[in-house]
Amino acid sequence: MQNKQFKYVFLDRDGVINEERPDDYVKNISEFIFIEGAIEAIALLTKIFEDIFIITNQRGVGRGIMTTEELDNIHSYMLSQIEKAGGRISKIYFCSDIDSTSINRKPNIGMAFQTKRDFPQVDFKRSIMVGNSRSDIEFGNKAGMYTVLVGDKYPKNDKIFKNINAYYENLSKFVISLRNE
Repeated sequence: MQNKQFKYVFLDRDGVINEERPDDYVKNISEFIFIEGAIEAIALLTKIFEDIFIITNQRGVGRGIMTTEELDNIHSYMLSQIEKAGGRISKIYFCSDIDSTSINRKPNIGMAFQTKRDFPQVDFKRSIMVGNSRSDIEFGNKAGMYTVLVGDKYPKNDKIFKNINAYYENLSKFVISLRNE
């Protein structure tokens, strides 16, 4: 990958920036735990890319398990920690829809369209989607982005590895690869 051709990064949240809660949701700040090195990785991404967006499905809000206000508090905390480390997130987009057919719910690309509306300069062919799940990778592929899978959710022989451009253990390892180019 030639990172100079890319100007924008789209990050999933759970499993990329913070630890996922298996069969549960991050419902408050005390449950939001940054993955080791993620804050520093975002600070480095800020120096390399023009814009960084967080694109996250948040079905827990739609199911009434948490409120939009609680989600906003989690995001405010996350942003404050990222900013303290020198990072910058241009905007967070989330979908609380329960229905998988919702245009805004990944793997559908409504949140990509929202980003394009708010940031018309964004070119998806010059964008990277970093995620840890099938829906993240499918979202990136549908939008024409370079796709990076992180994490250990899938065995190495899973078919998802045929649908990605790159794989890294975590966000930090991805950023290290960019710095070594």
